[in-house]
Amino acid sequence: MTIADKVKAVEEVFGKLEAEAASFQQWSGLYCKTGCAKCCLKPDIAATVLEFLPFAHHLYQKGLSELWLEKIIQAESSFCVVLDQSMSSVAGACSAYPYRGLICRLFGYSARKNKYDKKDLVTCQVIKTELKEVYDKATAAIVNDGAAVPMMSHYHMQLMAIDEFLTRKLYPVNEAIRLAIEEVLSYYAYREGVSDIEDVTAD
Repeated sequence: MTIADKVKAVEEVFGKLEAEAASFQQWSGLYCKTGCAKCCLKPDIAATVLEFLPFAHHLYQKGLSELWLEKIIQAESSFCVVLDQSMSSVAGACSAYPYRGLICRLFGYSARKNKYDKKDLVTCQVIKTELKEVYDKATAAIVNDGAAVPMMSHYHMQLMAIDEFLTRKLYPVNEAIRLAIEEVLSYYAYREGVSDIEDVTAD
């Protein structure tokens, strides 16, 4: 499987998740506050390499791989390097929103199984407090009525089916991004000068 194949497969998984998350938002009434980036400001966000492969591939196609590697190296904190706190509240704070990772797409609009084998909605304190009534109703619908909600494990397993090696370990988010960029650079380094239509498809 080429890098382009893997990127396409990951994006297909993300597309399914986006549709399921949109459906969940519609029936639940839960949504992120415009401009809020509190979940991005966690210093301990963990991610797999594969979920950032589309971003790394995009950077390679734009000739920005080395620039972003340097940005990661020079980062003075463990906050996600993609986070741009200077952006307007309308745009949000993610400077590469179309290429955000799986964890970024799941948080707030997905669930995991607890030790009692019940679904727990994984969301932020802002939603839990500022949308408490809506949150409580959504939680009750999920637990008591089996209402549809994206499951974290389901999507992680789908990524694992694409590339087990690149999904078997969680890294601090900036390290995951760095490793994804290096994975793409390494792949093309061995194919320099080789014409591969699949691997030079424009974004």
